[in-house]
Amino acid sequence: MIQYALHCSKGHHYDAWFKNAAAFDEQQARGIVTCAVCGDGTVDKAPMAPAVARTDHERLAVSTGRPDPAQLRALLKAYRDKVVSEADYVGDRFAEEARKIHFEEVDARGIYGEATHDEVVALAEDGIEFLPLPSLPDEHN
Repeated sequence: MIQYALHCSKGHHYDAWFKNAAAFDEQQARGIVTCAVCGDGTVDKAPMAPAVARTDHERLAVSTGRPDPAQLRALLKAYRDKVVSEADYVGDRFAEEARKIHFEEVDARGIYGEATHDEVVALAEDGIEFLPLPSLPDEHN
């Protein structure tokens, strides 16, 4: 398996895994490599820092590639709590308010709320940056 940092023509950056370098080239030639954020079909490899093997005898932290679930949950909860405590809740007007902020029709501020799938797609297509607010499983129990 090989991991590539990719970017689309609309400026979105993300990582993707492929069976090998040839698999990426073959999938890109067939036009099936698309942006994970907006679906754009013009995707290229982004510059990446190579992994360099160490020759000394220092012990290095080793990762299984899987984050500790408890740590991840705590980080997501802290992120969500910070947003909720510092940003304005705008409810189902999220897309409308995000556009106003993006086009400088109102003062910039942190907001959170709800948006439909179509609104999310339209915001991404318009180049308006936003992140989903994580919903944690224990919040629904």
